[in-house]
This record gives sequence, C-alpha cells and structure tokens, in this order.
Amino acid sequence: MTCLIIKSGSAEVMGEWKALFAKYAPGLRVAGWNDPDIRPEEVDFALVWEPDPGRLAQMTNLRAIISSGAGVDHITADPSWPRHVPLVRMGTDDATVQMGDYVTWAAFSLLRPTRQWFLHQQRHEWHNDGQSARTSTETCVGVMGLGNLGTHVAQRLVRAGFAVRGWSRSPKDVAGVECFHGDGQRREFLGQTDILVSLLPATGETRGLINRELLSCLRAPAALISVGRGTQVVEEDVLDCLDRGILSGAVMDVFAVEPLPASSPLWAHPRVIVTPHVAAEASRAARARYTADVIASVMKGDAPKLLYLPERGY
Repeated sequence: MTCLIIKSGSAEVMGEWKALFAKYAPGLRVAGWNDPDIRPEEVDFALVWEPDPGRLAQMTNLRAIISSGAGVDHITADPSWPRHVPLVRMGTDDATVQMGDYVTWAAFSLLRPTRQWFLHQQRHEWHNDGQSARTSTETCVGVMGLGNLGTHVAQRLVRAGFAVRGWSRSPKDVAGVECFHGDGQRREFLGQTDILVSLLPATGETRGLINRELLSCLRAPAALISVGRGTQVVEEDVLDCLDRGILSGAVMDVFAVEPLPASSPLWAHPRVIVTPHVAAEASRAARARYTADVIASVMKGDAPKLLYLPERGY
C-alpha cells in the first residue's frame, strides 16, 4: 500500500488529515511524522513543513516530497535532503486567490494614508488633512517574481485598474502586464514603479535584494508590499527609506525573523502595516486535494507541476 507521511500542524490534527485523504486519495496509507508503526523505508511520499534534519534522507524509497507551504527553503536547508527525489512546492488554488486578494487590498491601502487613519482612530481623533487621493488608474504596481503566485497577482491588479509591470529572472509573457527580465532590465522596471510587490522565491540571489539601493530606484515616493520571503528584505533599509521619504508606506507580511520580535521598530512605525504572515494560507482540505493530485501524477509517471529546480533555487 502506498504510504504518505505527514509533518504539518500538530499531532492533534492527524485525524483531520486522515479523513481528508480518505476522501481525496482512498486506499492511501496516511501516517503521522512520529508514527512508531512506520519504518522509514515504507514511506513513498512526504508532506512536510520544517522536517527534522536528516529524517527525509532515511526514507530510502521516497518518490516525492511535497512542501506544505509555498516555499521549500525549510526543506533545502537540511544538508542531507535527498536531492534525487522530486521536491514539489504547494500551489493550491485558494492560496493563489488569497494572495491576489491580499496584494490588491494592500495596494489600495497604500493609495491613501490608511495606517495614519488607524492611529487617529485609536486616539479618537477626527483628522482630515484635505489631500486628494491618488487613484489606481494613475498608479503603476511592479511585481517582482512572475511565477505561479506572481502571475496571478499581476493579473488581479490589472483587473483592479492598476497599470502593472512585472520582473522575472527569465522572459515571461503575461496578458495586460508590461514584462521585464534579467539584471539588465531591472532598473528600467523599477524606474516607473510606484508600488513594488516582492514575490520572489528564496534563493541566494534574492537574499537581501530589497535594500536601500534597489528601493532608491523606484519612482519616489514609492511604496512596498512584502509578501515573498522575509530574507529578501533588509528591514533597516526599509525603515531608512520611509524616514527619508523614498518610501511613503509599506505593507509587510513576511520577515527575516518570525514571529516579528516585539522590539522591532516596524511595529510602531506610522507608515507601516504589519500582518503576521497571513497573505495566503491554504486550508488543509485544499492542501490534501493538491497533494493527492501530486501523488496521482507521480504514480502515473508524470512530472508534477511546481517542481523545485535546484539549479534555479526555486
């Protein structure tokens, strides 16, 4: 019997996982990460988040590893992860829609002094500075990263009325989006961008990429939406750019250290909206359905979608 081992959520939710896979993959043997009745060599598939270092390498008959979230750096950080086994990123439809909704909300929030309104409300202050608001139709949003999530986000922003441009490592063609690619076109992409959306994967090349130098290339005063990976953003540089007027605001959902430490100045900054890594949270049902589809594809000998490519780092 084909066996799936799961490390995602607490042990208390294993009953829910088993019920979901009984629905979406009948006949699949489902076990928890620390199930004493499962020998490592019996495991065919693993659905994991932050697996214990060394454990996956012990599963000598693995046919695929599925990340329980969109990123895979929590798996590849293990020096011994089995590189010959297909590693699949999570890509549920509901998480994709949620990300589009979140970024669109964030973009509209940045058109107006939303954070300051929240602060005035907390102080019971009726404050109207009389300034007219910028509209979506006169605002250009630049999406860095045109993968599965980035492409959907860009198209969602187009439907919301924004002018949209996108940047990716390799050439892409996205309807309604002005596309740029490679290091040679990055400055051109940034130069006409009013709101920058960071949706790049976590790689050695993207670590610390969103820094003072890059943000200074935007059409000031610009704004930042950080929903990719926290390691890409130099938080001290974001704060400096806010204080110097290079940035007018930021909505940040991912951070280098999570939970964001209480001592971080981002919490109290009057032009920063902080959310606790909630931009896209797939339900267990959606993840189970997606995982069942991945298992079915592999069992048929097909390559699953959203396969991690080590040479690219995503």
